[in-house]
Amino acid sequence: MRPAGAAAALGLARQGARVLVVEQRQFPRWKVCGACLSPQALAVLQAMGLDHIAAAGVPLEQLQLGVAGRSLPLPLRQGRALSRHHMDQALLQAAADAGAAVRFGSRAELGPVQPAWRELVLHRRGGKERLRAAVVLLAAGLTHRSPRQEPALRTRIAPGSRVGAGCVLEGDAAGPPEAYPSGVIHMAVGRGGYVGAVRVETGALNLACAFDPAALRRAGGPAPLAGAILAEAGFPPLVEQPAEQSWQLTAPLTRRTRPLAGHRLLLLGDAAGYVEPFTGEGMGWALTAALACLPLVRRGLVEWDPALADDWHQQHRHWVARRQTVCRGLALLLRHPTATAALQRTAALLPSVARPLLQRVQHTALPPLISTPAAPSPLEAAPWR
Repeated sequence: MRPAGAAAALGLARQGARVLVVEQRQFPRWKVCGACLSPQALAVLQAMGLDHIAAAGVPLEQLQLGVAGRSLPLPLRQGRALSRHHMDQALLQAAADAGAAVRFGSRAELGPVQPAWRELVLHRRGGKERLRAAVVLLAAGLTHRSPRQEPALRTRIAPGSRVGAGCVLEGDAAGPPEAYPSGVIHMAVGRGGYVGAVRVETGALNLACAFDPAALRRAGGPAPLAGAILAEAGFPPLVEQPAEQSWQLTAPLTRRTRPLAGHRLLLLGDAAGYVEPFTGEGMGWALTAALACLPLVRRGLVEWDPALADDWHQQHRHWVARRQTVCRGLALLLRHPTATAALQRTAALLPSVARPLLQRVQHTALPPLISTPAAPSPLEAAPWR
């Protein structure tokens, strides 16, 4: 269960619904991620009363863009660097504190469609269990499998999509603070992709990259390719080259799944689609989707209407897909270091060129919030079992 699912579980539990969160992996765990919270992500956390989660992160003040040996500092309006280890654990703990049941080490599979519920089969060590759910939220990240019981769902991977890679350097391996100072997102752009580096709340250096698959094969792995891109961008070399076994790779990044809903089923987070983010936008999109889906889930718990699927498409497009447009354009630009370098030089001479672009990327807007019902409601009569 990724941040979108955990945040939605928290919101629903606060409204009186019975909620079951299913997570296949054991926590705490690390995953490939830029470890940054955008202003949009911070706004959602504040709206949900989760300021304490963001407060644990490192304030971000600057984006250092390195291309062709030159570096350009760009001011950030606000943001935080926070490890996924802390972020995911805190969100799930908040959901559990609100009354959601959380199961680790279990894999959920959609069962046959029933008019009044969705059947779920939970696979775990020692056997399996069948449950009934009024509404299912699929927030399984990039690697989700299209459910066999929803054959209409199709995930389309963009041609030439890059793959993600990442690792965390701790202690002496993270290097001296002056090489990659805290409070700065360091982005190195090269011919084989880009490397993002940021120090999280523990002082560790978090590396998150997007690599061209062909360049990754030619370099012989993520560690040498990351080193080459950092050098090409003019950034300091890493004190200690991360061992290959310390890196994690992802599936191809840029993708989208359609439709975004089925019978008593909504997709959100990376499972609905993914666009390469740059300053923590990915977390903002996930948390925004969690807020946006709550009114629809609430309606579906009382009585499912097939029109909810169309409503979710519209809401997702308004609150998430339209916000991804700028990052999609930036991702295409970063595939051409020569064009990126030209834009960088222009922005260095005319800062007003870069400022509106960053402001648009970091723009904040929130879906309407729903307050907890003051009296018992039909939500409480919507069991998951």
